[in-house]
Amino acid sequence: MKKLLKRIVVVLLLIFAVVAFINYPKLNLIAGYASKNMASNHFIAGRSQEKIIATDNDMPLIRLADTKVERASAVASVFGMMERTTVCREGIGCALVNDSYITGTKLPRPNRTFSPLETPFPYGNGAPIDSVFNNVDYAALEKAINGAFVDNDIQKTRTVLVAYKNHIIGERYLEGFSEKTPILGWSMTKSILATLYGVLAHQQKIDIDSPAPVPEWQNDPRKKITIDHLLRMQSGLAWSEDYASISDVTEMLFLDSDMTKKQLFKEAVAAPEAIWNYSSGTTNLLSGILRKQFATHQDYLDFPYRELIDKIGMHSMLVETDLEGNFVGSSYAWATTRDWAKFGILYLNRGNWNGEQLFAPEWVDYISKATAGSEGKYGAHFWLNKGGRYPNAPRDLYSANGFQGQRVFIIPSKDLVIVRMGLSQAPDFRVNALLEGVLEAIN
Repeated sequence: MKKLLKRIVVVLLLIFAVVAFINYPKLNLIAGYASKNMASNHFIAGRSQEKIIATDNDMPLIRLADTKVERASAVASVFGMMERTTVCREGIGCALVNDSYITGTKLPRPNRTFSPLETPFPYGNGAPIDSVFNNVDYAALEKAINGAFVDNDIQKTRTVLVAYKNHIIGERYLEGFSEKTPILGWSMTKSILATLYGVLAHQQKIDIDSPAPVPEWQNDPRKKITIDHLLRMQSGLAWSEDYASISDVTEMLFLDSDMTKKQLFKEAVAAPEAIWNYSSGTTNLLSGILRKQFATHQDYLDFPYRELIDKIGMHSMLVETDLEGNFVGSSYAWATTRDWAKFGILYLNRGNWNGEQLFAPEWVDYISKATAGSEGKYGAHFWLNKGGRYPNAPRDLYSANGFQGQRVFIIPSKDLVIVRMGLSQAPDFRVNALLEGVLEAIN
């Protein structure tokens, strides 16, 4: 009997050892996510450690991490192993450090211009005008917005805002959030990054149909990849966007000092335009290409704020950089719900902001044109409804989408922008019900 028990114990220990060996590298990702999410939520959004642990980091596996905030940093580990540290830098956000990081490294920070205008939303930072539209059923609108907060332990909605004809006609915030709370947009950041190319194209400083200026590609078939191919995720380059394992995207976000290089060194698995493959690495490659358009690092850091973000009064927005000072265009832009709405309104007005054209009206047609191979669901760094992804919404809807159901919906035919921020996505977040309810409230 004792021999049998010993054998059972040995077998169990072997199984435990194998499981631990296989999953040990994942601890790096778990601790990395917990550390980065804690640091940015605490130091950028000003939220308490307790709230972040109870909500934002309360996810499968991530909840295993022990996380604490220190001076301008956050540290996380799992069962005392694989400690990961995130440092926060003024003006450029928080970044996970790795073995190559030198403590005390200083990078330039963007020059910001904050408008003191008390002009009402959206063109200023004053209170929105209390507008009343005869064709809006406000009771039905309130019901639709409130519906996004029903069963909120499942839907996990934090904020909803509806803007009609440039006016806020309804908004609601979960307790602990307000119109002044910055929220991470995750992959909505991709649409911000793409817009910078629209601005450059309008200024005639870049041609998106030209070959991507990547020296490493010039002696192989990748030299045929254009900026357009990258914006449409049609480069044909290898990439794995798998967040449940150690993959290209998780290595980039949680291990790399320079996130612009991960996609750059991938081989071509298809000719440009042959396949559509969603890739956060492509967006960060575009961030690296963007940096090369400027003479200095400072010029690169200033450009998004000077020509887009601060120009339309999105003063709460902060786009975090990696350890090398590159904007993490794939994932890390923070802004209040109202400022995310301003971004949608800029597109609703086809690039015109209070009389100034920031990008060409045709840019809107470009980003909202379906990309071959995407089944009508993707344009150029924006998501589309041409394939009926949202069956109860007009087919001209397009949107900036982010992890956990972050959304800026733009519906030109209805003069609507709808913003939803939260911690869950479909089917838990009933996105179609929100869209349908808002649309039915406007006759």
